[in-house]
Amino acid sequence: MCTAMGTLMVETYATAYFKKHHHSQVQTTYVEKEESGDVHLHTHATHEKESGHEGHVHLHTHATHGHAHGHVPTDDDQSSELLRHRVISQVLEVGIIVHSIIIGISLGASESPKTIRPLMAALIFHQFFEGMGLGSCITQANFKKLSITLMGLFFALTTPMGIGIGIGITKVYDENSPTALIVEGIFNAASAGILIYMALVDLLAADFMNPRMQKSGSLRLGANLSLLLGAGCMSLLAKWA
Repeated sequence: MCTAMGTLMVETYATAYFKKHHHSQVQTTYVEKEESGDVHLHTHATHEKESGHEGHVHLHTHATHGHAHGHVPTDDDQSSELLRHRVISQVLEVGIIVHSIIIGISLGASESPKTIRPLMAALIFHQFFEGMGLGSCITQANFKKLSITLMGLFFALTTPMGIGIGIGITKVYDENSPTALIVEGIFNAASAGILIYMALVDLLAADFMNPRMQKSGSLRLGANLSLLLGAGCMSLLAKWA
């Protein structure tokens, strides 16, 4: 619960920072265009004798390409949505990395085949679905190629790194010791809080409140049934893992 609230705070501050940074860039770009003459504002008041409508004002705004009448079009909505997806992708990446390291250490430090088999099954399912979710968020965030590559590498390498750490500490690591249980419990709780918050608030809520979903009863029913089926399958997996 504390991690979920902490995730909310981090996401709020991160979104506010990115919006402020983006707004300052937009203002700088607009001023540069205005100084270079790319933005022109013309106001024409037609005379009563010529148009027959006293006080009628025409507002024309011309940019480098195209023009608009009566208002100045902005990309604020699209920019806000893009910033939201970027913050979601980064916070989700952190939660997945923490979770991957913990499960990797547990797998690497395990010596019993009875423990390794269920952990491998859990690892395969977790990595597969987490990868799909993270990949979808990264695609919507429209990151640069370098950022996409780095985020993909972090996702792909954290579990092998955790396994390597687990293998390296096998001789001194006792998974049933109080210290190990406390540390593993804290990290598991932290990653669980982040992932639950992201899943419910940023991913599922956005999809379920989508206008297309709201208009179709059959689509809502299918989505809810799929959600319950998926949660049930992952719960069964947790029974053995």
